[in-house]
Amino acid sequence: MAISAEAQRVLEALDALHAEDPRQVEVEGRSLPVAKELWHAGRMSAWLERLEAAPDELVQLAVRGQHLQRWQVPRDEYEQGRVGYLTWRRDQGKRAGETTARLMREAGFEEQSAEQVARMIRKQGLGREAGTQAVEDCACLVFLENYFADFSRQVERDHLIRIVRKTWGKMSPQARELALGLPMSEEAKELVEAALAE
Repeated sequence: MAISAEAQRVLEALDALHAEDPRQVEVEGRSLPVAKELWHAGRMSAWLERLEAAPDELVQLAVRGQHLQRWQVPRDEYEQGRVGYLTWRRDQGKRAGETTARLMREAGFEEQSAEQVARMIRKQGLGREAGTQAVEDCACLVFLENYFADFSRQVERDHLIRIVRKTWGKMSPQARELALGLPMSEEAKELVEAALAE
């Protein structure tokens, strides 16, 4: 995926911030653990490569910055339940968008491009704007690929089916096709099938 020197500088700055995440994950094939957020950002970019043959560099930056510094504001600092979750997610998107836009301006991007990336990270225009849809598709695929199995053991079945159905509804047809090709446990596969059958 070819990008400008300015975009490369932003990617490097984003990854330096991702690498500050104190949480670590073991990654197959690596001898040392990796900062969890840096690993997550890498999975986002990997899915973008599968979704689009030649993604716009602004989309690449939005995808890379989508989860930026989430560890700094833990979910448990917000009230429990759906309202608390949605407020936390909105605030995280706003923070990540603002930081990514600032890094872009510092690297020489125009204000319009910086704000466009911030909008994608905030998920504005979902279902209408291709860049925002790409960010959402990558986030959904990373969730299904890496977090769904553990998540499914913590959440009551009917609630989980509703979550899968909502996730599916936010994804593009191409992302859904990729999701169906993911390796899943029998339990996870059965839950997805149940969600899509209703």
